[in-house]
Amino acid sequence: MEQEGGVLKEGFLVKRGHIVHNWKVRWFVLKQNTLLYYKLEGGRKGTSPKGQILLDGCTITCPCLEYETRPLLIKLRTRTSTDYFLEACSREDRDAWAFEITGAIHAGQPGKVQQLHLMKNSFQLPSHISLHDIIDKMHDSSCGIRPSPNMKQGSTYKKTFIGSSLVDWLISNHFAASRIEAVTLASMLMEENFLKPIGNRSTEAIRSGDLAEQFLDDSTALYIFNESCKKKTNSKEEFNFSAAELSGTVIKQGYLAKQGHKRKNWKEENRPVGGFSLRGSLVSALEDNGVPTGVKGNVQGNLFKVITKDDVHYYIQASSKAERAEWIEAIKRLT
Repeated sequence: MEQEGGVLKEGFLVKRGHIVHNWKVRWFVLKQNTLLYYKLEGGRKGTSPKGQILLDGCTITCPCLEYETRPLLIKLRTRTSTDYFLEACSREDRDAWAFEITGAIHAGQPGKVQQLHLMKNSFQLPSHISLHDIIDKMHDSSCGIRPSPNMKQGSTYKKTFIGSSLVDWLISNHFAASRIEAVTLASMLMEENFLKPIGNRSTEAIRSGDLAEQFLDDSTALYIFNESCKKKTNSKEEFNFSAAELSGTVIKQGYLAKQGHKRKNWKEENRPVGGFSLRGSLVSALEDNGVPTGVKGNVQGNLFKVITKDDVHYYIQASSKAERAEWIEAIKRLT
């Protein structure tokens, strides 16, 4: 539903720079034919856009698998072949952005938008089955899918399987009831980085921008297991948290601005750089009129404070009053 001022959607995304390929948090505003992005100044959206992406003639690729360590990417290619890489904070957020951007691109084609709605809502993985379960069974030596060498486009690829074979396997193992469902499920496995396309046929489908055919039910399309999924960095080595805390269910996630403890500057990080336990903490909203005590810099609005059981004070800014209220409520449930 379109918001006031013609805004279809807005929020934080991490954008790759054009010249220096660093990644920075930007505030994005989607309109009918334009995607605007703003710098964050003192924890707030800047007054003027830093840039814009014209959506007329754009193609969108989601999931974008060009960065193995960034599975939550969306790629936009403009009519002039300029590529934009945007990273969301969760799969749900990424898919919501991709869906709204695709709708804006095809705004003049109501049939295409209706098709996207049907695609989005047509398939649900049964609650008792996880993608991990499917991958484990695919690896099973007795009943799994057996990778083998395949030659396509003049090249030989080791330990691969063809798209139509995976569709057959998913149906025969009762993970999907039809080929359409199996293709959707295989696309989900690629979205979560369990599978990778290999060779020209399957990689071109990913880059085509056609959300309906990311995975190909085709005897010429090749795929492999993404073995890097098994080489995740142990979070215990990066942060001094207990295993119980790290294995808990995600209650809420998203981008927030936090005041630094030493330099007192405000940052919006796009990778985990630290954390703290919420057990025994206190959380409260801060006044929106003026700069509250303890806050450095001209930062106002949508602020809240968390005081840990060790009396460490964290000052955090949300993107809106509603978002602040949601964070406070979520944190209170964990304290």
